[in-house]
Amino acid sequence: MLMQRRRRMVLVAVILIGTLGWIVVKERPNLPLMLPDSQPQQPELVSGSGEIARDALAALPTKGRAPKTGYKRSQFGDGWAKAGGCDTRNVILRRDLVNAVLGDDNCKVQAGALSDPYTGQRIAFKRGANSSGAVQIDHVVALSNAWQTGAQQLSSEQRISLANDPLELLAVDGPANQQKGDGDAATWLPSNKPFRCQYIARQIAVKKKYSLWVTPPERTAMERILASCPEQRLPA
Repeated sequence: MLMQRRRRMVLVAVILIGTLGWIVVKERPNLPLMLPDSQPQQPELVSGSGEIARDALAALPTKGRAPKTGYKRSQFGDGWAKAGGCDTRNVILRRDLVNAVLGDDNCKVQAGALSDPYTGQRIAFKRGANSSGAVQIDHVVALSNAWQTGAQQLSSEQRISLANDPLELLAVDGPANQQKGDGDAATWLPSNKPFRCQYIARQIAVKKKYSLWVTPPERTAMERILASCPEQRLPA
């Protein structure tokens, strides 16, 4: 049990430290810690340097949805994992917000601005009991969907890795995330249509990485979206 716990901590630490490694933050004396100032940019239609998304989708197995029996959030870990003194939620906020102001602990994001990929709107984020929910961290492949399309067969360590993998996570508009719930591509898509190709490509990348399958309706929806962007690639 002790060895399993240590392996789990090491696995999650590697993922989060890898993400922190490419988030460049400069500290200025007597000033709040901030990411470089820049204007939010809308995502381009085709991005990433991985394989063609349609090819990756074609290689994914197609099966029916498994029963949801036994699913609970704790199957993917008890909340956000921590590594290097910082939790996954704040790592992703730090990655996705511009002008992100960090607290004295050099971890918790206190404020920033999000160019929301799901709605195309600019959202001001400010940490607080009544304001933090404006920006939420979405599991691009909903965890319940993952559970019903193969994650039941993963080890506990692999499920925790999935739930904290930056590939699987995006900072997004809170209400849009609530509307999505546990929907898959067949039941929910971002209202920001220019982002849909990237959204589908990211779902495919996650499913490929963690050996998950797609359901027939899910595949049909993904193929329909990718037909409009045949050169869309998986995120690197």
